[in-house]
Amino acid sequence: MRPRRLVRARSAGGEGDSGVSTGRFSNVVDVLHLVVSLGLILAMDKFLKRTFAAAAIKLPSSLFGMFCVFTVLIVLDVTVPSAAKRFMDFFEPGTLFIRRWLPLFYVPSLVVLPLAVRDIPPAAGLKICFIFIGGWVASLCVAGYTALTVRKIVKTELIPAETMTKPPPFTSTEIGAWTAIFISSFILASLAPTALGTSARTSLPFLLAATVLGYMVGSGLPSDVRRIFHPIVCCVLSADLAAIIFGYLSQSGMNHVLGDYLTRIPSNPGAGDILMGFLGSVIISFAFSLFKQRRLVKRHAAEIFSSIVISTIFSLYSTAILGRLVGLKPTLTLSILPRCITLALALSISSLFEGTNPSLTATVVVLTGLVGANFVQALLNKLGWNDPIARGIATASSAHGLGTASLSAKEPEALPFCAIAYALTGIFGSLLCSVPVVRQSLISIVS
Repeated sequence: MRPRRLVRARSAGGEGDSGVSTGRFSNVVDVLHLVVSLGLILAMDKFLKRTFAAAAIKLPSSLFGMFCVFTVLIVLDVTVPSAAKRFMDFFEPGTLFIRRWLPLFYVPSLVVLPLAVRDIPPAAGLKICFIFIGGWVASLCVAGYTALTVRKIVKTELIPAETMTKPPPFTSTEIGAWTAIFISSFILASLAPTALGTSARTSLPFLLAATVLGYMVGSGLPSDVRRIFHPIVCCVLSADLAAIIFGYLSQSGMNHVLGDYLTRIPSNPGAGDILMGFLGSVIISFAFSLFKQRRLVKRHAAEIFSSIVISTIFSLYSTAILGRLVGLKPTLTLSILPRCITLALALSISSLFEGTNPSLTATVVVLTGLVGANFVQALLNKLGWNDPIARGIATASSAHGLGTASLSAKEPEALPFCAIAYALTGIFGSLLCSVPVVRQSLISIVS
């Protein structure tokens, strides 16, 4: 009997070891899958940027990349549906990573806000606040009422949307790892400010860790607290606090540290440059979301496209007109034209006009999203809009990604329409501003 027990024990141990080994191998494969799928999206974005810059093409390169991926998926779906599914499944880890960390990519502009607004007179700042807050309300109403009106005309029955995979919550292990990175890199930068070659590279790890930790902590706050204290606000305060403390201890000052946070120099990037480097991949990833909801887009095309076209045109031209009426400088008005368009494409649109301030563009876009994230549900309820199509389109058309994230977390049925409108608003706005006649008409209004 004893030998049998011994054999069984060894057998059980062997099976346990085999299970652990299999689990570890599976984890390694998952990590490699994520790295490869995300890496391909990032590589495509960088390749297109260089190609478009070399050819002096003004159309946003990431937008072209999105159309290419979407076209490939449609062709595969028509010819070999199983290949289209495998294509989607292969890039799922990369797109899920982008969705999970999406708000972080908007943060750098708010972190360096003290540098962006120091040359803007207070009176001009108040005018800008009036335009983007009033403009948000107006854009939401235009998009929502258009969607409701068209829905009454076409009377298309609402059908369930394709389910979207939810990103996993942050774990204590992740928080612990980023905390260790922050502490160790902060100490290194304090002892040797140029240990990695430049002050920007040396401060990059602890400033990046401070930003990520702020987002993780903010995401874990109770829902009632998050209504007022959005995770992005927590994220910005965390990064700025780290900059203040390091600036004081190193006697370099907060402004110097913030300058290292977002250098806009590819050869000497800061933490903000790393985060904003994902913005192009966000646009390319839209192709997968749109493809997944293609049946919904086709079924409700009338409501979706009419609302997006009208609200985007209204947003651009109303901003230009309001800027002219309140006496805002033309360059400042042009900088905030794409206030309702996702940041990656808003920066591309802003670059189409001479003399614009990209930091101001990014700041206004993010602030518009924050206003929408905090107040959109209350305003929609006040207006009495219960239709998920109208609520989703109105939110995304006026407050892009942050508004979308806020509403969809509370109203999952509105998520597909938020995602569709969020992507298509940026696409149509970019295409519209790429037309020379449109650009010139906007310049004429603000001048």
